[in-house]
Amino acid sequence: MTWDILIHRGTVIDGSGSPGIIGDVALHAGRIAALGPALAGEAKKVIDATGLAVTPGFIDIKTHSDFVLPINPKAESKVRQGVTTEIVGHCGFSVAPVLPGKAELLADYLSGGAPWLPFREMSFPQYLDTFPAVAVNTGMLVGHNTLRLMVMGLEDRAPTKRELEEMIALLEDGLRAGALGMSSGLFTPPGSFAQEDEIMALCAVLKRHNAGYFTHIRDESNKVMEAVEEAIDIARACGVHTEIVHLKCSGVDNWGKAAQILDKIAAARAAGCDIDCDAYPYAAGANPLKNLLPPWIQIGGKETMLARLALPEVRARIRSEFAEHGLNNWGRIASWEAVQISISPRVPQTAGQTVAALATARGCDPIDQICDHLIADGGATRVLITSIDEDDIRTIVRSPTALVGSDGNCVATYGIVSQGMPHPRFYGTFPRVIGRYVHDERLIPLERAIYKMTGGPAKALKLRDRGLLKEGSRVENATHTGATPGIVLRRRGDGSVG
Repeated sequence: MTWDILIHRGTVIDGSGSPGIIGDVALHAGRIAALGPALAGEAKKVIDATGLAVTPGFIDIKTHSDFVLPINPKAESKVRQGVTTEIVGHCGFSVAPVLPGKAELLADYLSGGAPWLPFREMSFPQYLDTFPAVAVNTGMLVGHNTLRLMVMGLEDRAPTKRELEEMIALLEDGLRAGALGMSSGLFTPPGSFAQEDEIMALCAVLKRHNAGYFTHIRDESNKVMEAVEEAIDIARACGVHTEIVHLKCSGVDNWGKAAQILDKIAAARAAGCDIDCDAYPYAAGANPLKNLLPPWIQIGGKETMLARLALPEVRARIRSEFAEHGLNNWGRIASWEAVQISISPRVPQTAGQTVAALATARGCDPIDQICDHLIADGGATRVLITSIDEDDIRTIVRSPTALVGSDGNCVATYGIVSQGMPHPRFYGTFPRVIGRYVHDERLIPLERAIYKMTGGPAKALKLRDRGLLKEGSRVENATHTGATPGIVLRRRGDGSVG
């Protein structure tokens, strides 16, 4: 037969973790038609891949690109890395469902991550059905924080029986429409107000639907061990696939704990628990600045928070809690040089400057600088926080249970998504893993790195026809052309996704 494309003499790395082989890959009608060391046959187009690697399209299993894809559908910063599929709606933050009268509440809540995104009343099925054509495939998660916000607002208490039933109904609505699962963000309000039994009740729904649970654990710093144990307990008790997202040991007091955490995860897996993790290869994280403050700051919503931040007694309490515990969820940092303004919509000239430098320039205390900046910026400031040990990153990258996820948006060097100084992971996660940890340090072989970006995520997500180079698999071209061929991936009743 005559194939559409023949990729000739490349190093074929199939995504399974197996050693690469020199060979050919034939493509026809959007599928892989044949693979072999030297395929015989005609092709409309022949690509000489001598000296190049041929891999599946990368799957970014941990992103927040739902905040930007509607206004940046070309997704250049991801496609140019080789990403063809993104999983969005993480950390408890999904942009749907939006109940009647709650659009402004959700817009205020997500202002630190998506100040440009319009919000309107919308069910999760409507969200999936109306998601625009974009360059990458997208799989959607229902955010627990969004569910809680819709039903309970920013209240620090357990849900009533009726409120829990409302959250369950909203979750089921999304799952029936094809959501891949639920995400939680137990580090920040309102997710941090939820106790384990609330999460288990929702995970029982996930189990019924063969869906997954993706968790930003309750603490990634001083109580990271307890937070990992909570995730394992939920996975074991509910029998759901659980992924600990962007695993890290944040704060100088917690450096060196990665091996112990991974041992806990490995022991749980050996005992039959379906749990894994992902990570990004950088020593800095990123978050809304407000999330570095104690969670009680956010009770009552944005306007209440901003009014609270102006009070001297509140600032004194923040200083006291910082002195004792460090940053909320991030732990103790070396200095305020470790916190850098990334995006500040109303004070854009501060992007790239550290809290220490800004405080020194004003002659004020760093806590006053943070509070004043949040007030001036309407709570929308995002920051980079350097708080992770490079040796812990290496330990996680080496782990067979750790996948690669950017925790980043698809951005561009133009338009509204070019503002500020975004985290470098937005542009560089996948090249950095291959460049630093495969090529430079030889920490892991290339085939293992590719597995963490392709076959591993596909297995965790139960993706059909993606993540592996094999006959019948879909062909996905990671060459930036400006086209928008991506589809919304939907979970089927058996749990598979396509």
